[in-house]
Amino acid sequence: MNRTAEITRTTKETDISVKLDLDGGAKAVIDTGIGFLDHMLTALAVHGGFSLELSCKGDLYVDGHHTAEDVGIALGTAFREALGDKSGIMRYGTAFIPMDESLGFCSLDISARPFLVFNADFTNERVGEFDTCLTEEFMRAFAFNAGITLHLRVEYGSNDHHKIEALFKALAYALKAAVKRNTDGSVISTKGTL
Repeated sequence: MNRTAEITRTTKETDISVKLDLDGGAKAVIDTGIGFLDHMLTALAVHGGFSLELSCKGDLYVDGHHTAEDVGIALGTAFREALGDKSGIMRYGTAFIPMDESLGFCSLDISARPFLVFNADFTNERVGEFDTCLTEEFMRAFAFNAGITLHLRVEYGSNDHHKIEALFKALAYALKAAVKRNTDGSVISTKGTL
C-alpha cells in the first residue's frame, strides 16, 4: 500500500501544494517564504523519515499567520489522506528530544479524535521572520486536520529557537513511531476502527 498524498489548497490568503510519502525516506524540499518555518518542516520530514515537498505562496505582507496555519491545515490533510483508514499502524508515539539547553516532549494518538494540548512559553516575539506564537497555531491546524490527539510541552529551556526545534523534532519522532507498520495490519482499537 502506497502511503502517499498530494494536496493543493488555494485561498485568497495562501496557495499551497504538498506531496507527502510516509515511506519515502528522509527528504525535504520546502519553500513557505518563512525561513525558520522551512527549517522546522525540513527537520520534521528528515527526523520523521518522510519525503515531503511543500510550497506556499502566502500573504506575508500581512504577517506569517495565514501561511503557518494554512501550511498546518494542508500538511495535516496530507497525513490523514496518506494514512487512509489507519489500519496497520502502531497508532501511538511519544518522544523526548533535547536541543542543547531545551527539552521538548510530544505524545500523540492517530485516533481520528483531534485535540491539542500545547504547553510552551516563549521569551521573544520572533525567531527570524517567524512569530513564535505561530508554533501553536501550526500545531493546532496540523493536529485537527490530521485527526491526531497531540500533546506538546517544552519541559525547560531558554533559547526560543531551540525550544521550537525540540518540539518539531519530538513531533517527528512521535509520528515516526505512530505511523510505523504493525505486525498484522490490524487496526489497534477495541472498536475495530479509528
